[in-house]
Amino acid sequence: MSTGIWILIVIVALLAGLALGFFGARRYMEKYIRENPPISEDQMRTMMMQMGQRPSEKKLRQMMNSMKQQQSEKR
Repeated sequence: MSTGIWILIVIVALLAGLALGFFGARRYMEKYIRENPPISEDQMRTMMMQMGQRPSEKKLRQMMNSMKQQQSEKR
């Protein structure tokens, strides 16, 4: 085989690897964020207390549900 064909094969393989790697990493991160949300109820409670609010369970659940709803709308 000629050198030009080898170079073409290497470039095509590199581009295919980059595309597969990008989409694979993206899918993995979306799944990770979905399973491990970046903020928990305890963190939300602490944040509200630092802002001077007194968090009730009802308000915490409403905020968590709204965050989950926003996250599912993005998909």
